[in-house]
Amino acid sequence: MKLPVRNWENNVVGEVEVPDEIFAYPPRPHLVWEVVKAYLAGLRRGTHATKTRGMVSGGGKKPWRQKGTGRARHGSIRSPLWRHGGTVFGPQPRDYTLKVNVKAKKNALKSVLSERLAQGRLHVLADLEVPSPKTKEMVARLSKLGLAGEKVLFVDSYDNLNLLLATRNRPELATEDAGHVHVYEVLNAKHVVFSQKALLALTEVLAQ
Repeated sequence: MKLPVRNWENNVVGEVEVPDEIFAYPPRPHLVWEVVKAYLAGLRRGTHATKTRGMVSGGGKKPWRQKGTGRARHGSIRSPLWRHGGTVFGPQPRDYTLKVNVKAKKNALKSVLSERLAQGRLHVLADLEVPSPKTKEMVARLSKLGLAGEKVLFVDSYDNLNLLLATRNRPELATEDAGHVHVYEVLNAKHVVFSQKALLALTEVLAQ
């Protein structure tokens, strides 16, 4: 399979060949679901906590004697039945990390990349180098590509500092390194723009 390679002026300057087993991969919605679920779960800090009756201060003294008062028997004012008492089965600090096999992650990424390509939303540029980190100039470049106002994921390298700085002020734009592209990021963007170098690097990783 051959993909056209464009420049910032939206002119075709060449083509790049990519394997069909990666960019014509069949849909795998169950794998995509598992990978996205694990990704979002991993973002949770898991620091939530509530106090049980043993953690709440006070309540060491029996509020009244067991019998003879006409009231219900109680042994502590920090019982879950009482106001200011402990919480029963409340959330406690935990790790939400879920394990997903590397092969499943790769296949899920192949699936979403193939879907974006089939939709005409995967673009390849000769390079993503920009002369300055000004956001205004980046928006003008996107207009030439016909992507102004769209949610766009740029995939290049963390060494491309100007691209990182030019896109970080716009919530609809995101930049990722070719070695760290995640399924969730591809799904969250309407268009994915690769530099030719990044596309070849990612293809090499997915082919392993």
